[in-house]
Amino acid sequence: MNSNYLKLLILFLSSFIASMIQSSWGSVNVQTIKLPTQNGQWVVADLFKPYSATSENPAPAIIVIPGFQRSKETLSNISIELSRRGIVVISIDPYAQGGSSSSMSRRAATKEGYGMFAIVDYIYETSNLNYIDKNRIGATGHSAGGLAAIRGAQYFGNIAEKSSAVSKLHSVFVSGMIRMGFKNKDLKKIKSNVGISYALYDEGAWQNELGNGDMRTSPEALRLINHQVNSVPPLDNILIGEYYGKLSNRTLSIVHNEKVLHPFQPYSTEAVANQINFFLKTFDINNSIPAKNQVWYWKELMTLIAMVCSFLLIIPTTKFFLQLPYFSTLVNPTPKEIPKPRKIGKYIFWSTILISSIIGCFSYIPLSELSKALFVQASERNQTWFFPQRMNNAVMLWATFNGLIGFLLFFGTYQVFGKNNGIHPEMWGLSITKEAFFKTLVLALTIFFLYFTLVNTIYYLFHVDYRFIFISVRTFRPITLLIIPMYLPFFFIFFLSNSIRVNSSLRIESYGKMKSMLLSSFATASGLMIILLIQYITFWITGTVFWKEGWLYVNLLFAIVPIMIVLPLFHRSFFDLTGNVYLGPIIMSLIFITILLSNTVCYFPL
Repeated sequence: MNSNYLKLLILFLSSFIASMIQSSWGSVNVQTIKLPTQNGQWVVADLFKPYSATSENPAPAIIVIPGFQRSKETLSNISIELSRRGIVVISIDPYAQGGSSSSMSRRAATKEGYGMFAIVDYIYETSNLNYIDKNRIGATGHSAGGLAAIRGAQYFGNIAEKSSAVSKLHSVFVSGMIRMGFKNKDLKKIKSNVGISYALYDEGAWQNELGNGDMRTSPEALRLINHQVNSVPPLDNILIGEYYGKLSNRTLSIVHNEKVLHPFQPYSTEAVANQINFFLKTFDINNSIPAKNQVWYWKELMTLIAMVCSFLLIIPTTKFFLQLPYFSTLVNPTPKEIPKPRKIGKYIFWSTILISSIIGCFSYIPLSELSKALFVQASERNQTWFFPQRMNNAVMLWATFNGLIGFLLFFGTYQVFGKNNGIHPEMWGLSITKEAFFKTLVLALTIFFLYFTLVNTIYYLFHVDYRFIFISVRTFRPITLLIIPMYLPFFFIFFLSNSIRVNSSLRIESYGKMKSMLLSSFATASGLMIILLIQYITFWITGTVFWKEGWLYVNLLFAIVPIMIVLPLFHRSFFDLTGNVYLGPIIMSLIFITILLSNTVCYFPL
C-alpha cells in the first residue's frame, strides 16, 4: 500500500477510534447544539447524552465550562468520564471562543457564566430535555471557567434566596481559580455544594492572598468552607481531600490541591478523578465506574495520531499537484548549499543565532504589553472588527518584529561578510517570476482548502478534530475567513523570514539534511523556549514566576512552541520541492494562522 494512503487510512481509523471512546463505544450520543441566549447572543455546545438517561429515568446534568483561550473540545476528557458514568454533559464554547458568539458584557464569565447561566435556565424552562433531573444540575470549569462556575453558584443562590426556593445549581466544582469569587460578600449567596481543585504549583498563585497555591491555610478556601459549615469558631486550616458540610442541605464541600501546573491541571488523572468523585457523591450515584478508571487519554492519543498524519500528508499532497502540467513549472533545481562557515564566519553564524534568540525571548512580553495599548478594544474585551483577537495580537506583534529582525540580520550579515566569502544570492531561492508567484499562490490556497476540508470531513463523520491536550486543529466559523486577511500579512513577514533563514543561512554544505533541520528548529524556537525556561526555573527556585503580569502570555507558548519547532521542517521540505522560498511560508502561514485564529478568544461583533 502506498505510504500516503496508509497515512490517510490511519488518520480515519484513529479518528473513528477517538469517536468511539468519546461516545463510550456507542452508549453515549454526542452531538453539537446551538442555543440562542440574551441580547442576540448564542452558545454552541457539545451534548453528551447517555442512552440510559430517559424521561422515565432522568439523569443529572453537568455543564462543563472551559477556561480562557479554550473551546468545548479542550475539556472533552471531563465530558467523556462524566457521561460514561451516566451523567448528561453539556460542554460549552465560552462566549467569544469556539463557535459561540461574543458577549455584550465585558465581564462574560462573571455576569453570564460564559453562557452557562442561560443553559441552566433553558434546562429548567424547557420540556425538551425531559431526560435531565432538574433537581441535580451541576457545573464545572477550569480557570476562567472555574470563575464562571462559582459565579453561577452565587447567581442562582441569590435568586433562590430571594424566592425562598432551592438553587437551580445543585453542585459546582471550581478548578484552577480562587482569585475571584471567594470574598465573603460573594460566598454568602451560595446555596450549592462546592468542590475546589487548585494546583499546588499554579503559576498564577502569586495573585492569591498568601501568594502561593497551598490550600491548607488559603484564606479564600477557608472562607468558603467556613461559610458552608458555619463553623464556630471558624476553621483556621483545611484537611485536603476531606468533606465538610452536609449533602442534605447542600453545604457539602471539599478542597483538593494537586501537585501540577495550572495549564496541565485539567489533564491530571488525579484532578479528573477528584471531579468525578465529587459529582458521584453530591448526586448520590452508586455502583458507578470507579473514578480512577479513566479512558479519556486514549482519545487524546488517537486525535494526536490524526493530527500528525494530517501534517505528514501536506508535503505529498503538494508533490502530487506539482506533477500536474499547470504547476510543474514551479519545480526548479535546488540551489547550491551555503559554504560551511569557517574562522570569523563561524563566529558570525553562531552570534546571529544567539542574537535572534535573545531578541525573540526578551521582545515577547514587552510586545504583549504593547498589544494592549495598540488594540485597546480587544484588550478590554469589547466587541470590535479591528484586530479582535486579544492574545493573537501579542503573538502577531512578536512575529512581525522578529521577522523584520530576521531580515535585518540575514541581509546585514550578507553585506558585511557573506558576499565576500562565497555566498551568492542565487543560493537563496528568492528569484521568481510574476506568473510563477501567481501559480504558487493558487497552489497554496488549494492545499489550504484541502487541508481544512479534511478537518471538516473528519469532524462531520466522527465529531472529533485533531488535538492533543491544548494543541489542536479544529473546524472554524466561516466568519473567521474575514479576519484571516487582517492577520495574515503581518504573520507572513515572520514565515517568509524564517523560510529564507532556514533555506539559506542554515542550509549548509556537509551538515547533512537532518543536522541542518534540527539546527533550524532550534534556531526558530529557542527564543520562546528560553522564555519558558526562565519562567519555570524561576518558579521552581523562588515559588513565583519571573513574568507575573504576562504569565498568561507565557502559558500561551505551550501551544506556540511546537509550531515553531515543526515550521522549519516544512519550509525546508517545500524548498526541496520547488527550489524557492515562497511556497512554504504561504501554505504554512495560511494553515498555522488559521489554527491560531480558530483556537483563541475573538471579540468580533455579533
